[in-house]
Amino acid sequence: MDYRKILILAAMAIVVQGCASMSGQECMVADWQAIGYEDGVRGASGDRIGNHRKACAKHGLTPDLQAYRTGREAGLREFCQPENGYNLGVRGASYAGVCPADLDVDFFAAYTDGKRLYNLRSSVSQVETQIRSKERRLDDIEDELTNAGMRMISDESTPAERASLLTKTKNLAEEYGTIENELDNLKIERANRRQELNEYEATQARL
Repeated sequence: MDYRKILILAAMAIVVQGCASMSGQECMVADWQAIGYEDGVRGASGDRIGNHRKACAKHGLTPDLQAYRTGREAGLREFCQPENGYNLGVRGASYAGVCPADLDVDFFAAYTDGKRLYNLRSSVSQVETQIRSKERRLDDIEDELTNAGMRMISDESTPAERASLLTKTKNLAEEYGTIENELDNLKIERANRRQELNEYEATQARL
C-alpha cells in the first residue's frame, strides 16, 4: 500500500484533534488505517486510540483497532528517524518512547543530542534574564537614590524625614553593592554557559 496516498487520505478525512469533537458520521466513514498513520507520523502515544474510541463510543461506534494499529506502526517508522528525534529534542519536547525497538536507539540518541542543545540554550537564556532583571533594579535604585538625595536637601523636608531618608539611602546603597556583586557572578556564569553552548554547537556542526 502506498502510504503517501494514505497520508493524503488522512488529510482529507474528517479527523480532528479533540477526541470529543468527532461526530457519528465521522466515526462511521473514518479511514482508521489513515488515522493511525497520521497519529504515527506525529509520534502520538499508543493511548491516542483510546481518545478516538471514547469519541466514537458516544455514537455507538467502535474504531477498527487493527487497521488503526497497522497505520500507526507504518507512521511511526517514518516518525522514528534520527533527524526527527533531534528536532524534537531541540524544541524541548518530551519523547514518549513510542518508537519500535529497532529504531528507538538511534532516535533516542539523536533526541538526547537535540535536548542537550535545548537545555544549554535555555540555561544561557535564564542567566540573561536574571542579568536584565538585576540591571533594571540597579536603574531603579539609582533613581530612588537621586530622589532621596534631592528630598534630603529640600527646605521642605523635616529633620525626621531627613533621618528616615538617610537610613533609606544607606539601605539602598547596600542593596546596590550586593546586586553589583551578584551581577559580576552572573556575567561570569553567562560567559561559562555560552562557552559550553558554543563548544557543543561546534561539535554538532561537525556531525
